[in-house]
Amino acid sequence: MRKAKLFHVIAASATALSLAACSGSAANETTTAAPETTTAPATEAATTAAAETTAAEASGPVTYDAKGSGYGGELNLKVTIDGDKITELELGDHHETNVVMDRAFPVIRERILEANTPVVDSVTAATFSSYAVKAAVADAMTQAGLEVEKITMATAGPVKEAATLDDVTADIVVVGGGPSGLAAAITAKQTNKDAHVMVIEKMDILSGNGKFDMNFYDLINSEAQKAANNEKWTVNQVENFIEAKSTAGDSEERVKVWAEQENVLDAWLRDMGVELDYNYGAMNHMAKEDQYAGEVIQAGMEECARELDIEIRTGTKGVDLIMEDGRCAGVSVENNNNESYDIRAQYTIIATGGFCSSKELLAEYAPGFEVLNTSNQMGTTGDFVKVFEENGFKLEQMDNVRVFPNIIVPRRDLTGGADVSLLVNKEGARFISENAGGLELGTTIQAQPDGAVYSITDKTGYDSFYRIRKHVGLGYYAQGETLAELAEALGIDGAGLEQTVADFNEAAAAGTEDQFLKAAASRPLDAEGPYYGVRIEAANHMTKGGVSCNENAQVLYEDGSVVEGLYASGEVTWQSGGYSQSVCFGRVAGEQAASNLK
Repeated sequence: MRKAKLFHVIAASATALSLAACSGSAANETTTAAPETTTAPATEAATTAAAETTAAEASGPVTYDAKGSGYGGELNLKVTIDGDKITELELGDHHETNVVMDRAFPVIRERILEANTPVVDSVTAATFSSYAVKAAVADAMTQAGLEVEKITMATAGPVKEAATLDDVTADIVVVGGGPSGLAAAITAKQTNKDAHVMVIEKMDILSGNGKFDMNFYDLINSEAQKAANNEKWTVNQVENFIEAKSTAGDSEERVKVWAEQENVLDAWLRDMGVELDYNYGAMNHMAKEDQYAGEVIQAGMEECARELDIEIRTGTKGVDLIMEDGRCAGVSVENNNNESYDIRAQYTIIATGGFCSSKELLAEYAPGFEVLNTSNQMGTTGDFVKVFEENGFKLEQMDNVRVFPNIIVPRRDLTGGADVSLLVNKEGARFISENAGGLELGTTIQAQPDGAVYSITDKTGYDSFYRIRKHVGLGYYAQGETLAELAEALGIDGAGLEQTVADFNEAAAAGTEDQFLKAAASRPLDAEGPYYGVRIEAANHMTKGGVSCNENAQVLYEDGSVVEGLYASGEVTWQSGGYSQSVCFGRVAGEQAASNLK
């Protein structure tokens, strides 16, 4: 019997994930095509040397220092070639996002070594990083005197012949390997250790957008809150949480379950070695004062899933549900080998995220928002929206989109958060209240000259929020000891910026509202530098709407009845919260499914 090829997460490489801090930024990668780049040797001397002493003529393996251009800039790679065979790749200095590269490099390394060529498929969700590695390998091959085709962003491996494979079975199949899907799979296995739990993920790497997130919010009863004497969320915390979320839009039953899950979530994470030790007010958490929460949480969940022997198939996309007499009996999938097959399961959990990355679905369900870019990861394409509709499932709040006001252009990192910052255009002029948000802010930014807008803050603002300090340290922000120097560095009108700041400071010092009404005028900007600025845009961060579920995470038909055999959690559902709520209801779905196994 032909079996489906298994795409396991690669864990045994030298770059394997750990719970240690990652030094890279939290930027998401895009699939925007870069200009074609050749991989010819950098100098004529290198070409001559390669011609005189090729790997094929050498008595043994030769290691070449090679370079590629990735998402963050130059990437260095040591490539060992023995004759005409690539035998090893060793990653050197680079500026890629570590939470992506730590996951993607083992995959692209294996593909290149197995194929003995850089002409292989890129790692999905790591397109630019893959391109950099492939280009560097081609550089090394050229140095070695070997022939290799030009590497571009479109370079891919040979097209594979389509094939239909035999069905596979599982007790529980989880569709989506982001925060909610991993939480569901782990909890299912913890609930029933004998259950065969399978996770499929259409990207080649796991953890969705969660791995980029700075803040794990809505968490209560945490060790960090106790250490900070944050009594509201450690004493009567469940009741306080229910009250706080009573008007958020979730049903009373779901809010109660949500509160109970948040109450034990910190302990659950700590049991797998994930420690969120920095509580910065209310329910907000980071791993450390200078370390994002997401990179630690997601690495911990991935490691836990491996330790529990959960079967993980990456590069495998769910395309349809198997519905039999109104009950879900599994999911139909397609993988990167162009193979299709059915996974039949007692219970199916959908955790595929939202549809921020689909302009078509945004235009249909949230018209107007399709004009904005997204800060979300490239997998948020709403794959099951139409499947839900076709099967008569209830959809809610589909026009509800959260817009993040400040993402860096072109990197797309979430930024901002200073106690005071100004938004100015190329003339150095303010054009909207800094308190504005949503689609209005996004389209107003686009309407400025060249669509260029900059966020400006001072040393006090820099000191007020870690995200800005991190981005300044990584070189994403321009700096100036004076406003004129900052304006020159940003390429905007210096005199206009100086006048704008003077007008703003006058209004702020007087405690009066300025021409933009509720501007962030709690204090003037510092009279002396340094000053910091970065080009930003507003972007779709989350689609809040999705399929409707009850408090047990069971999917509902339009009439409110339960779809037997089917659960959903995370951004694919309607939920008022975000990251931690996705994890909470992933846990609910996993526990419910595992408890009900026959």
